[in-house]
Amino acid sequence: MIHQYQDPQTGAQLRLVYDEPTFDRVFYGKDRKDKLLTIAWNRGAAQHVTIDNVAYIFPANALLCLMVNETFHFETPSTIVAWQFNRDFYCIVDHDQEVSCVGFLFYGTSQRFFINLNDALLHKFQLLLEVFKDEFQTADHVQGEMMRVILKRLIIIATRLAREQYVTEEELPGEKLEIVRKFNLLVENHYKTEHQVKFYAGKLFKSPKTLSNLFALYNHKTPQLVIHERVMMEAKRLMYYTDKTSKEIAYDLGFEDANHFGKFFKKHAGYTTSDFKKLLPTMTPYQQTA
Repeated sequence: MIHQYQDPQTGAQLRLVYDEPTFDRVFYGKDRKDKLLTIAWNRGAAQHVTIDNVAYIFPANALLCLMVNETFHFETPSTIVAWQFNRDFYCIVDHDQEVSCVGFLFYGTSQRFFINLNDALLHKFQLLLEVFKDEFQTADHVQGEMMRVILKRLIIIATRLAREQYVTEEELPGEKLEIVRKFNLLVENHYKTEHQVKFYAGKLFKSPKTLSNLFALYNHKTPQLVIHERVMMEAKRLMYYTDKTSKEIAYDLGFEDANHFGKFFKKHAGYTTSDFKKLLPTMTPYQQTA
C-alpha cells in the first residue's frame, strides 16, 4: 500500500509505504526526479538491505534513515514501513533546531545507524503508523500540517534513540556533537570541491587538531578520512550506476585531472578504477562489503 500526500502549489510530498512487495529506490534511474528522504522501519525478521550496492543486515524491529541520493533494495520489502518526504514537505535543515537530526541521522558521514526499538517503542511506532494512516484518509485544509507535526515527532524520537544507542554524553557532550554534526553537513555540501580539513575547520572556527580530537571521541576516524570516504562513496556510486568515464568522475569530484583521481581511488580502494569497472559485472553487493 502506498499513501501519498502532495501539495500542487508548494510541491510538498509525503509518502507512507507498507505491505508493498516491490518497494525500493533507484536514484540513478527511475527515482532521480523524486528528492525524497526515507525513514524505514523493519517490522519483520532481520533481512539484508543493499544500499548503493553495499549489503547490510537490517535487524528486526529497527529503523534506518536513508538519503535522497541513495539507491536501496530490501530483501523482504513487504515487511518494511517507510515514510518518504521531500524538503518542501519538511526541510530538516531549516528546522534543525526542532529535530536536531542534520549531520547525524541525515547528512552524517560517520556510520550507518540501525536504531533498535524495544517493545514499548514498537507500540509507540505502531500508534504513529495508525495516526498517519488515519490522516491520509482525512483530506481537509489542515491535512498537510497535521502530518508534518506527526513526522516531526517521528524524527525527534528516532534522533533521541540513535543518540542513546550510538553516542554517550560522557564520550561526546552535546555541544561537541553539534560541531561534529555541522562538520558532516558541511562535508555533504562541499565534498565535491573541498577535500582538505582546513576548509571545514575554518568554517567552524576551529583548528584542524580540535576537529581531529572530537572525531576520535565520536567514531575513531579522522576528519580527513571522513571527507575522503564521502568522496569515495560518490566515486563508486557514479562508477556503478552511471556510464561516466573516470575523467568525467574526476571532474565531478573536484580533482585536477584523471591521474590525480586515479591515485586517490587506488589508495583508498586498494585497486584501480579500471579494475573496479572490470569487477562490477561479476560482483554481488555482498562481495562489495568486504
